Amino acid sequence: MRHKIEKNTVQETLVIPMYGRKMCSELFPNLFYDETAIRLTEQVDYDFSSLAEKSKSAMQRFGFLEVAMRQNDLALEVKDYLKTHPEAAVVNLGCGLDATGKNCDNGRCKIYNLDFPDVIAVRNELLPPAEREENIACDLNDTKWFSKIDSSGGAVFFAAGVFYYFLEEQVKKLVTEMAKAFPGGKLVFDAAGKSAVKLMLKTWIKDAEIKDVGAYFHVENISDLSRWNEKANVSERGYMLGYNDLKDPSVSSFFRFLARVGDKKMKMRIIRFDF
Repeated sequence: MRHKIEKNTVQETLVIPMYGRKMCSELFPNLFYDETAIRLTEQVDYDFSSLAEKSKSAMQRFGFLEVAMRQNDLALEVKDYLKTHPEAAVVNLGCGLDATGKNCDNGRCKIYNLDFPDVIAVRNELLPPAEREENIACDLNDTKWFSKIDSSGGAVFFAAGVFYYFLEEQVKKLVTEMAKAFPGGKLVFDAAGKSAVKLMLKTWIKDAEIKDVGAYFHVENISDLSRWNEKANVSERGYMLGYNDLKDPSVSSFFRFLARVGDKKMKMRIIRFDF
């Protein structure tokens, strides 16, 4: 039985990036391929017609490429941490229907997928946890979930497209508390400048007519984040070109130009905290 996703709900926010990963797998398979997204798109009961129509535009296709590059970037950071912490906790913050944790599985790590209860209910049905994997229903801002993470072998946390819906004070508090609770751990997430976040909300969220998402978080200067915790090391790399030069034949010169604009002008980047 296909699982129905209702319009105008937070659950809908997990369908949009999933569809983006599916489309990017079809458009740029040499760069990115997400078998889980392709399979799940067929398993959910959701009207994709509007997204399919918009996918014909160049800017929407570039948006699909953005989604894929974000997942690639975060996966590379997770795998890099696992090289020195093979039994670490791999924690997907605001997981939706993303399988990045499982895709990074080295056979020894512990995988945790965290999201709101209604999202985890969908995930448990469509992506039931495998061995060494746990789906945790929680509010990320309620740090009681810390106690459910076995960080004895280290911990690497990642958040894809999540913190845009948080207030700056919420992100600061969460990162500060994580630094105290998980020394030696790492947190990576995507961020962008104010203009880029406004554009994202307009094209992705407004088009979906989602009503119950909160205020958004943006980063203009990484130095602002460095002041959050003096002991943590904060670094950044370009979101689109910081990990991949995008010189694959499937990526047009126009898209590479947009990627440069995104990284430099729109301040799209991957932020890394080493606790």
